[in-house]
Order: sequence, then C-alpha cells, then structure tokens
Amino acid sequence: MTKEIITTAITDATLSQSQTGLPIIIATLVPDEERVAFWGRHFGNVRQWVFLEPQVFSWLDLWSSEYQGGVWEFYTLSNGGAFLVPPEQAHYTLFNEHNGNDAELSTKATGIAVSLIAWSHHACRTGCAAIGEHYYRLRDYALAHPEYSAIMQLID
Repeated sequence: MTKEIITTAITDATLSQSQTGLPIIIATLVPDEERVAFWGRHFGNVRQWVFLEPQVFSWLDLWSSEYQGGVWEFYTLSNGGAFLVPPEQAHYTLFNEHNGNDAELSTKATGIAVSLIAWSHHACRTGCAAIGEHYYRLRDYALAHPEYSAIMQLID
C-alpha cells in the first residue's frame, strides 16, 4: 500500500469512529495485478454481476456532463464491501434528474455515490439479496465519509 492509501484509510477510520460511533471500515485500493479477479472474487455470488461495471459508468455519465471516461480504480472495504472510483479530478459536479438533487463531490465520494446507486438499482432489477448486502456495506462506509450528506441526497 502507498502512503496516500494508508493515510486515507486512517483518516476515514478516524472519521468513522469519532463522528458516527460506527465500527471502523477501511477502504483499500485494489492493486493492478488483482483487478482481473476483482469482479468474480467480490461479486461472483451476485446474479448478473457482469452488468455492474457498465452500470456504474452509465450512472456517472448520466449525472455528470464532465465525465469523459477513463480508467477507474477498484476499492475493497474491510467489512466485505467494494466500490469503484472514477478517474481523478479536482471534483465532479453531479445532478440527479430523478430527484432534482445536485452536489459537487470529490472523486472518491463520486465513486461511492455512483456505486451505491448502481448496487441499489441492480438489487431492485434482479431481486438478488447478495447485491443488497454490498449496498449496505458500502452505505455503512459512506455514512462515515465527510461528504456523506451530499452522497445520500444524490441517491435518495
């Protein structure tokens, strides 16, 4: 792990513990050499899991006129969850036309938001309990994030 990832994990854990009283959940960047196995390893028990990645991309494309594609990072959570993070930018300006909410989020918070909405819609579409569990694991992590309020407003 790089120093930046460790610092992010410690910062996230401190926020989780001090602000919410929730258990510490640590996000870890998936190394390049493990990306190939990411989907099967973490979502293999999810019905129609092969559709998840393009759904995440599509949600960001729908919510942000700034998004131009690129290489996403994969993160795993110490509680068994996982999420994707789009290419690094200073921020993403997002608008959810379905609920009228907008937000300006950091890159990582953007990834959390679009992953949450993708996991939620996939659970509704497939009726698969396993993706519902992924949603709640990521939501628990999001609740300790400094931008949780904006994330939750977008996915409401």
